[in-house]
Amino acid sequence: MSDLSLDAEQLDRYSRHIIMDGVGPEGQKRLLDASVLCLGAGGLGSPVIQYLAAAGVGTLGIADDDVVERSNLQRQVIHGDADVGRPKVDSAREFVEGQNPDVDVRTHETRVTADNVEELLEMYDVVVDGSDNFQTRYLVNDACTLAGVPFAHGAILRFEGQVTTFEARPEGPCYRCLFPEAPEPGTVPDCATAGVLGVLPGTVGCIQATEAVKLVLGFGETLDGRMIFYDAADMTFDTITVEPRPDCPVCADGGIQSIHDVEYEATCSIRS
Repeated sequence: MSDLSLDAEQLDRYSRHIIMDGVGPEGQKRLLDASVLCLGAGGLGSPVIQYLAAAGVGTLGIADDDVVERSNLQRQVIHGDADVGRPKVDSAREFVEGQNPDVDVRTHETRVTADNVEELLEMYDVVVDGSDNFQTRYLVNDACTLAGVPFAHGAILRFEGQVTTFEARPEGPCYRCLFPEAPEPGTVPDCATAGVLGVLPGTVGCIQATEAVKLVLGFGETLDGRMIFYDAADMTFDTITVEPRPDCPVCADGGIQSIHDVEYEATCSIRS
């Protein structure tokens, strides 16, 4: 593939990618041909959407059923004061359209559930999970693992964040290999009750966006098999190894065959 596959404006816009050995015109064309689904247009979704659009991901899906609230603006940087009360997917689409006309934005104003997640995944190459609840995280893990769709996971609370990637490899781990079930409802606070440092999701979301770009490019090593724990208060990054569990109910041999074998309420446990 030659530079001629990109027009003059694209050669200018993506010039800092094109001169890189790890990207080049071929890699930029892969980004423009790629489709990535961002689940959530909030704290984590904001930097993910912003940087994937800037990078030239050609089809960017955004799924969210929430509206912009003023309390979001401390960290959700793609929304503005004038967007309060608007659906986040509309505000996010407007932001991307103003940033990069190369990007085809597909909005899904819906809550991701067991009834629609499989249909959503069929349209995208890579998923970035910026959800803020355990039910969606486990649903995304199970659906992506069963469908063979790679996804980047992130979570934040107070001063701390975690991020990893699961490439959905047959020999690789999934989220349940590390956390087999969700904690009991009410035992882990959320950002609304415990708070979150405004700049924290920027760091975690940028790592997720980086992982998505690398998955599309097929370049570098992702966090598959590793999880980073970031403490903004101490400015430390700790990494743990995530090994596949031989008895994992989702990714191990003999595991579930359908997300409908799971009860996505309370602890997201596998139905007996």
